[in-house]
Amino acid sequence: MFDANNVSLGIAPIAWTNDDLPDLGRENTFEQCVSEMALAGFAGCEVGCKYPADTAILKKALNLRGLQICNRWFSSFLISRPFEETETAFVKELAFLKEMGAKVIGASEQSYSTQGQPVPVFEKRHIMDGREWDALCEGLNRLGSIARDAGMRLTFHHHMGTVVQTAGEINSMMENTDPALVFLLYDTGHLAYCGEDYLAVLEKYAGRVGHVHLKDIRADVVKKVREETLSFLDGVRAGAFTIPGDGCVDFDSVFKTLGENRYHGWMVVEAEQDPAKANPLEYAIRARKFIREKIRL
Repeated sequence: MFDANNVSLGIAPIAWTNDDLPDLGRENTFEQCVSEMALAGFAGCEVGCKYPADTAILKKALNLRGLQICNRWFSSFLISRPFEETETAFVKELAFLKEMGAKVIGASEQSYSTQGQPVPVFEKRHIMDGREWDALCEGLNRLGSIARDAGMRLTFHHHMGTVVQTAGEINSMMENTDPALVFLLYDTGHLAYCGEDYLAVLEKYAGRVGHVHLKDIRADVVKKVREETLSFLDGVRAGAFTIPGDGCVDFDSVFKTLGENRYHGWMVVEAEQDPAKANPLEYAIRARKFIREKIRL
């Protein structure tokens, strides 16, 4: 189904220490995090808040454990700030990721995002007007061109609480950006969370998927978030997200679609939970076992 030479498996450090909720996993060190990632059998990881900023120090720590960096979250503000502000930060981030050997950068539009705000995640979300859509898509094309010139790919991360959350918004973003410059960071969990047909989105854009987040959801917790009008971060604390195979996402179909479309790149387990409730090493091992059994990688 997958060519092991073209697909690599990684895991995000957010299971050990949550960048948005720093009290979750405050006690877990960078060294513990990357050591346990390697022990669980992953080949790489994304970048967390406790990672050394010095690339030489970071490389040494990762090389000792046989890990490599595959991506890091980048916050764009294309619809609310001058393009040059995002461009400056983007170029700096590209340089760091390229130095670390990554091939993609994952951007999420954070203008008016409610993901970190104490407001109901299913309500009060900013809906873009035509001018904002033009600014977003034009800006993404420009960033994608910068990434391509640096030998990298721009991938866009749809996310709960942001201006690109739904299947319709993903469609608008994808249809109004250059397929040679802008790729999709496909996240199973965020689409399932907001009730969208995550398989239909994948089937439509499989050829433009540049990075994958393997994230499951607990439907009962998401139902609670909706009914009790909780925030996104309240949902994280309550356990809305979990590792592949521990929730309701149909990963058999996800893997089948990716495999049939010859996906190449990284697939990254990203399951933010309270590490005091979901031991990161235990859950990483479980996730790795699940993936191995499903796709023999």
